[in-house]
Amino acid sequence: MPSQSQRAGHRAAPEPARAPSGDRPTSPAGERLTEPIKIAILAMGGEGGGVLADWIVDLGEHNGHIAQTTSVPGVAQRTGATIYYVELFPRARAERDGGRPVLALMPLPGDVDLVLASELMEAGRAVQRGLVTPDRTTLVASSHRVYSIAEKAAMGDGRADSAQLLGHARRAASRLVCFDMAQAAEDAGSVISAVLFGALAGTGVLPFSRAQFEATIERGGVGVKPSLRAFAVAHERVANGAAAEATPAEAASAARAAAVPRDGRVRALLERIDQGFPVAAKPLLIEGVRRLVDYQDPAYAAQYLDRLQALCQTPQADRCLPEAARHLALWMSYEDTVRVAELKTRDTRFARVRSELRLGDTTPLDLHEFMHPRVEEICDTLPAGLGRWLAGAGWPRRVVERFTRQGRTVATTSLRGFLLLYTVSALKRWRRGSLRFAVETRRIEQWLAQVQAAAALNPQLAVEVARCQNLVKGYGDTHARGLRNFETLMAVVQRAGAALAPATLRELRDAALADEHGRQLQAALQRHALA
Repeated sequence: MPSQSQRAGHRAAPEPARAPSGDRPTSPAGERLTEPIKIAILAMGGEGGGVLADWIVDLGEHNGHIAQTTSVPGVAQRTGATIYYVELFPRARAERDGGRPVLALMPLPGDVDLVLASELMEAGRAVQRGLVTPDRTTLVASSHRVYSIAEKAAMGDGRADSAQLLGHARRAASRLVCFDMAQAAEDAGSVISAVLFGALAGTGVLPFSRAQFEATIERGGVGVKPSLRAFAVAHERVANGAAAEATPAEAASAARAAAVPRDGRVRALLERIDQGFPVAAKPLLIEGVRRLVDYQDPAYAAQYLDRLQALCQTPQADRCLPEAARHLALWMSYEDTVRVAELKTRDTRFARVRSELRLGDTTPLDLHEFMHPRVEEICDTLPAGLGRWLAGAGWPRRVVERFTRQGRTVATTSLRGFLLLYTVSALKRWRRGSLRFAVETRRIEQWLAQVQAAAALNPQLAVEVARCQNLVKGYGDTHARGLRNFETLMAVVQRAGAALAPATLRELRDAALADEHGRQLQAALQRHALA
C-alpha cells in the first residue's frame, strides 16, 4: 500500500514524469526530465525492512525530494520476503516542470537503481527477478544466511550454495557491496536495518551527505545510539572500499584451517594431511578432522585418515576422494543420544541462546528440551552385548518400552535436568564399546568397500556411491527410512556393477531423497528394470 505521505501529497499529476515505454519523457518546454531514484528493499519479517524504507522516505522528504513508498508483504516462516519499494524525485525539478511526478508502485525488472537485501538468498531472489542489472544497479546485501523452510525440510542437503549466490550477485550488479551485516549489527548492539542504512550511505549512490543520513536516524527517536554505531561501522567499511567477500561459512572454514591447534596430536594429523593427500581434498580433510576430534578424540580422527588412505590405494580413487572424505566425516559423527546430550549441555549453547535473545548475564534463562528416546536408542547406547540382549529379549524389552512410550520434558537450565544430560554425555568415553558404534562401523566399512570397488571400475560411479551416504541421517524413524533406501541402492550397485551408469544411480538417489516413504525410488527402480 502507498505510504501516508504519498497519499496525502501526490494526488494529481498534471505532467507525467515517466513514460510507460523506455523513452525518457519531456517537459512542456521540451527538456528531458530526470528519472526518479528507484530503490527496492527485500527483507524478512522482523528485520526492520519497513523501518529502513521509512528512513529513506524521511531522508528524501527532509532534503528536497518527493518520496513514495509501497510494500508487498511476503509470508511468514522464511518462505518469502516483503518487498519495499521507494522512489525519490527532486522537488525543485518537479515544481519547475509544472507538476507532480507520477511514481510507480512496484519495481520493474531492469529499472531499479539500488537494491538492498537483508540476507544473501534475498539478494539471489532480486537477481532472479531481474531487479539487479549490470548497467545500473548497485546491490547492497548481507552475506549471512537464514535458511528457508524448503531448505530445512529437504531430506537431502537442501541448502542453496552461498558461493554460487554470491557469484550470481557479482555478475548481475553494476556494483556489489556485501559483508556479514547481521554480525556487524550484533557487534554494535543494533539491528541489521541500521547497518544496511550505513552501507547505503557509504556507496554514495544517493545525493545526500552522511550528516543527513545520521539526522534521519536521530529523528526516529528509538534506539538512536546503537543505530548510529551500526551505521558508522557500515559506512566506514563501505566508504573505505569494502567489496564482496566470502560468505560467513567460507570465512569460518578458512579461519579454522589457518588456526594452529595447541594439541600436538591434532598438529600431527594436520601434517599428515599436508604430506599424504592430494591438494584438492585438503580443505575437506581438515574440516573432517576438526569435526571428529570434537565428536570423539584425535585417535578417532586418525582412524578417519586411515580409512581414506586405504581408499587412495585404489587406482583413480583421487577423483572420488573429496566426496568420500566429506561423507565419511558425516557418517563417523553420527547422531546418538550421547552426542545430543553433549551438544545440549555445552556452555557455548547457552551463550548462543542468550545472544540470540539479547539477554544480559543477569537475566534468568529457562530452557526446556523435549526428549523421547525409544528403546532402540537405549539399546544403541548400551555396551554391544547388553544392547543386543535387551533389543531381542521379551519381557525386559516390553518393560523398557512401557516407560519410553511417551516423551518427557527436561529443563536443561535446572540442576536436575542439566546433570541428567551431562551424565549421558559423559558416556562419550565408552562410545566405542556401544552397540551403535559396532553397527555403524560395520556399515561404514561395507560402504567404503563399495566405493573402492566402484572406483576401480568407473571413478564417476564411485563419486555417486559416496554421495549415497547422504540418505543416512537423523535418528528414529527418519534414520530407519533413510537407511532402508541406502541399503536398497547399495544392493543395486552390487548387482549391477560396471553396467550401472553414474547418471542412473544419481537419479535413483534423487528419487529416494524426494520421497521419504520410498515410492518414487520404487518407481525409478522399476523404470530402469532394477527392482
